[in-house]
Amino acid sequence: MIRFDHVGVRYQGAAEPVLRDVDLVVPEGELCLVVGRTGVGKSTLLGAVNGLVPHFTGGTLRGRVTVDGRDTADHPPRELADVVGVVGQDPVAGFTTDTVEEELAYAMEQLAIPPETMRKRVEETLDLLGLAELRHRALHELSGGQQQRVAIGSVLTAHPRVLVLDEPTSALDPTAAEEVLASITRLVHDLGVTVLLAEHRLERVVQYADRVVHLPGDGTVVHGPPAELFADTSVAPPVVHLGRLAGWSPLPLSVRDARRAAAPLRERLSGLPVPPPRRAAAVGERVLEARGVVVRYGQVAAVREVDLELRAGEVTALMGRNGSGKSSLLWALQGSGPRQGGSVQVAGAVGAGSKRAGSKRGADPKRLSAAEARRLVGLVPQTPTDLLYLETVRDELAQADRESATDGATAREILDRLAPGIPDRSHPRDLSEGQKLALVLAVQLAAAPTVVLLDEPTRGLDYAAKEALVRIVDELAAEGRSVVISTHDVEFVASAADRVVVMAEGEVVADGPTAEVVTASPTFAPQAAKVLAPLPYLTIHQVSAALDRAEVER
Repeated sequence: MIRFDHVGVRYQGAAEPVLRDVDLVVPEGELCLVVGRTGVGKSTLLGAVNGLVPHFTGGTLRGRVTVDGRDTADHPPRELADVVGVVGQDPVAGFTTDTVEEELAYAMEQLAIPPETMRKRVEETLDLLGLAELRHRALHELSGGQQQRVAIGSVLTAHPRVLVLDEPTSALDPTAAEEVLASITRLVHDLGVTVLLAEHRLERVVQYADRVVHLPGDGTVVHGPPAELFADTSVAPPVVHLGRLAGWSPLPLSVRDARRAAAPLRERLSGLPVPPPRRAAAVGERVLEARGVVVRYGQVAAVREVDLELRAGEVTALMGRNGSGKSSLLWALQGSGPRQGGSVQVAGAVGAGSKRAGSKRGADPKRLSAAEARRLVGLVPQTPTDLLYLETVRDELAQADRESATDGATAREILDRLAPGIPDRSHPRDLSEGQKLALVLAVQLAAAPTVVLLDEPTRGLDYAAKEALVRIVDELAAEGRSVVISTHDVEFVASAADRVVVMAEGEVVADGPTAEVVTASPTFAPQAAKVLAPLPYLTIHQVSAALDRAEVER
């Protein structure tokens, strides 16, 4: 169905090709998982399947890519639309209509599908992806995860023979991700659809893959059965790392496979002291107090009478299903978003030389100017580039310093600590996802805020980048800031958070230490906890540390 024949791609001005001499055949009805570190060329590989590379992206394509017998060099994307459906990393960028139902029908209208067939397919897709209650909602009113499901649905209604998905579950909660992946698997098994899927959260998808395509970073591609290929790949899900650590063969691809092999490992670990999952939190005084916060969008209540306290030095994970009100709560705390009821009081900014915006008692960011509010609460949105509007990194950092007006570290100094080596002359939108996140963090931290809010910061980040983000979050907490991270990434939460707050339908339904909250529900439990239960391990690092200590003491 898909064939790469000695394919190479080089972009103008690049010193090295992104892809070189790629030979790959993906048969009909196969789910092919594309893996690799951020920036190694996964999106380029996917884009070559429907002609986006090079017809839209530019650059030079060498070799030959054929899909269902059509050469993509001779067929631009519009001539492959009936065969290949594509969902990119940013679902909003692909929307062309105003409402959910209209978006699901749009692709079929362009393909001149009969109206009676269109209506039937729209209904099937609404049910398949759990979107029936949202059918008349405006797309801009949806949460990021809901928008992601609509984007996938808009492609599925055209019934393509090939489905190309670039991080399809990145914005979805664990339950929604399982539903989407189960739907994709049914398309593969029952309809023979060929799926090429790139994803960083491998723990969600690896068990469904028939083949893995690994991009090691030198432009080449290695592919094969998942259990064989993951033996030495640069990226792997936690359950595979656990298998490597324990010496299991074949390597497990699912929690079920791992539990079957884990009895001897559990026995080895049962008598050992359990290392802490992360650094010990030095929790200080209360820095934010929210009481009775209410957020409504028309008749929809997004946040309902929420009370929340945040303390210095504490990292709090905010979790819950898509549409549960997490982002709305963060924007209400920051002051820029709507808030129809309740109060928020934030203590003054931290850091030497900071010009405090509030009184000793605290201040409500909503009642302050934007510059004053930034010194109390800094927020990094789901799409960090929303806050980047200048032509170079140097300009963004200089503007942050002017707006912050503090005597503390400059934005450049902060950026060099978070992600060293980013050139001043780089355009912000040319940076990798991890670099963009670091740049926006530096811009926000230049104001030395007391509270730092991160909305889905791990989207687009590979495992190594997420480990770096954990270290950054630890440093922020060590400086006395309170950090809140809204995320669906349970593995990241296990490594990064001291406390977990779970929301449902706009209300807080759970609030407690990370280990207690995430292990209370299979939905939020990380893979290590599922495999090693009832032992209280949350991360592979804990297992490795326990075994290493036992070896040293032997």
